[in-house]
Amino acid sequence: MTTHFLADTTTLLGRSLRHITRSMDTIITTAIMPIAMMLMFVYVFGGAIDTGSGPYVNYLLPGILLITVASGIAYTAVRLFTDMTSGIFERFQSMPIARSSVLWAHVLTSLAANLISLLVVVLVALLLGFRTSAGVPAWLAVTGILMLFTLALTWIAVIPGLTAKSVDGASAFSYPLIFLPFLSSAFVPTATMPGPVRAFAEHQPVTSIVNAIRALFTQQPVGTQLWIALAWCAGILALAYVLAMNAYRRRIA
Repeated sequence: MTTHFLADTTTLLGRSLRHITRSMDTIITTAIMPIAMMLMFVYVFGGAIDTGSGPYVNYLLPGILLITVASGIAYTAVRLFTDMTSGIFERFQSMPIARSSVLWAHVLTSLAANLISLLVVVLVALLLGFRTSAGVPAWLAVTGILMLFTLALTWIAVIPGLTAKSVDGASAFSYPLIFLPFLSSAFVPTATMPGPVRAFAEHQPVTSIVNAIRALFTQQPVGTQLWIALAWCAGILALAYVLAMNAYRRRIA
């Protein structure tokens, strides 16, 4: 059964990746908004924001990386919605393949596409002056956090991809996720925020994830932030997976 699932997922993943390579503009488009936002904050607002020592782009980048992922997963929902409405899922159901492999192919395609977009954003940040003393282990840890975060948000994207009534509805869910980093420590220290906003910012998942990535980049003690960030990502991933699979079963029933 496991071999059957892996083989089917690999085959369907190849199909999805071919679609991505034929429309690389979607990956570039995903990176354009975060890059434009990074340019605006670095060159327009950066001089007015006091985040301590070091260039503002160093402080800013972790939040921009999360926004990149939140932007990219909208395409996953759209691709899944397109497959659902084009009749391709009905064809898959008539074939002897593992049912969940269809969803996993879309999820893994999202992971690959978002990693490319993240790499583009990091390269632009380097051109803007981003510097880090992080070694290979720290970079691997950052990559692992971003991959787990991408998987969690992608499984959230699967739900509207299966249940939306229109393409716009399939992608609209990503807007609150893109906005969430603005109510976190991504752009300014939470200590500068008014009481209720600060309370929310300090106890929502993005702040823990941003702080963990920032500490890894600066080689500062990560403390409990890393474990809180991983717990948030794992919890969201588990819940989204269960909800997505339930939605999938209802859709194909």
